[in-house]
Amino acid sequence: MYISDEGKLAEFCAYASGLRVVSVDTEFLREKTYYPLLCLVQVAAGDRIAAIDPIRIHDLSPLRALFENPDVTKVFHACGQDLEVIFDAMGCVPEPVFDTQVAAAFLGHRMQIGYGALVEAYTGVRLPKAESLTDWSKRPLDPEQLKYAEDDVRYLTGIYSEMMDELVRADRLSWVLPEMAAHAAKGNFVRDPRETYLHLKRASTLTRRQLAIAREVCAWREETAARRDIPRKWVLSDEVIVEVCKRAPRTIQSLKKIRGGDSVGTRDAGLLLEAVRRGVECDPSECPEMRRRQRPSGETEGIVDLLYALLRLKAERAGVAAQLVATRDDLLEFAQGRPTQITEGWRYEIAGRDLEGLLSGSVGLTVKDGRIEVL
Repeated sequence: MYISDEGKLAEFCAYASGLRVVSVDTEFLREKTYYPLLCLVQVAAGDRIAAIDPIRIHDLSPLRALFENPDVTKVFHACGQDLEVIFDAMGCVPEPVFDTQVAAAFLGHRMQIGYGALVEAYTGVRLPKAESLTDWSKRPLDPEQLKYAEDDVRYLTGIYSEMMDELVRADRLSWVLPEMAAHAAKGNFVRDPRETYLHLKRASTLTRRQLAIAREVCAWREETAARRDIPRKWVLSDEVIVEVCKRAPRTIQSLKKIRGGDSVGTRDAGLLLEAVRRGVECDPSECPEMRRRQRPSGETEGIVDLLYALLRLKAERAGVAAQLVATRDDLLEFAQGRPTQITEGWRYEIAGRDLEGLLSGSVGLTVKDGRIEVL
């Protein structure tokens, strides 16, 4: 069902709002814009599958109401990007959400399993990927494109039902739902321009004063890109920003001497230099400090290796993906006595207690018949 007018959308959403579960996916583009362009929303509701066209429908309020309906669970696979796109395009975050990729990691599947692999595992159906590089913004959409898009939700509701049964039998629903709620928290999708410097490439090479400049310059770039709806790098690349932070130019002439600086227009150059000035004049006590990761000693690396061996053993026995319990970075923090999620909730029950024992010497590992065993 291809929906390109407001009347049919309202009718479909009214029907879907009477169900307990719907499955959702999106198609979008973001190569030439700051905000991702929502091109299609696929919703499977009962025996209907709708491909909703947000390019041709201006009033998406019925769909927003469905997404915000607390009585209807919205099933996604790998929901992160979909939720971000929906938030930017419609100003809402669907709730409650069930992510089949997250659930799969709790049911013995590999971490971040793809949708096609999950469908094949649960249904035996092998999905084609012929339309994966389609320009979804072009109209009209042909039948092959629509079938491909609909296939992305066709099997989700059935998989969700099977997963729920498995999670209940394994008594893991109380583990999974908080993880999904954390993935779908609205705060994940609200951007603070003054924090974007944290994602600047090579930021770890900058001093605190240079980081203060980076904070101001990156915030200016973010706000400019958002206002013009263009990619950040079209305003200024990370490489140029790092050099600007190191040289702290005060004039347009000195800015132009930086490789790539001559591409900045006169008006932007003035605003960029003003951002640099704010960073230079920042009070020393307010200059940010980037936590630099020190390479652990060989002995610490060995301890982390041992911890990881135990983690994998305990996760395998529990039927949970090891990375879902903890990463190697988590284990390094844990080994160095810093707070981590390993010591909380279900993670502690699965592995945290034994990992504490391994560090204290009350738990050991050995190899028996070619397998690692806990002592």
